[in-house]
Amino acid sequence: MNIEKTTFITAVGAFVTALIGEWDGAIITLLLFMTADWITGLTVAGIFNRSPKSKNGALESRVGLKGLCRKGAMLLIVLVAYRLDLMAGLHSVLRTAAIVALVCNEALSILENVGLMGVEYPAIIDRVIRQLLGEKTDKEKDLPD
Repeated sequence: MNIEKTTFITAVGAFVTALIGEWDGAIITLLLFMTADWITGLTVAGIFNRSPKSKNGALESRVGLKGLCRKGAMLLIVLVAYRLDLMAGLHSVLRTAAIVALVCNEALSILENVGLMGVEYPAIIDRVIRQLLGEKTDKEKDLPD
């Protein structure tokens, strides 16, 4: 790789880090889950034709574009949380909370996608993710508030 490409990649990396914080395990996990969700969503629609987001369950470019826009909006949430952290001197508390919530949402979407593919997974995974998101489990829904 030549020096110009290396310099450009370094500059982009520094700019992104300044916007959303360091490249730690949290942001890497979010990006991995976003990618896995996108790939499993494409698989559900493109191969299995079971996507609940299109009329016939197949791939639709508009649905895919909306999904990518949502992923961009998720990164915008991380940016806002991180910038608020910097202003309030919170040392990435809001950023980490935002990333954890987004990772949980992505994890649920991945589980839904693999479920649509006919893959079974342990129910405990679904239960833990929903509890992290503050959703009531089936047993808790039956209990009075």
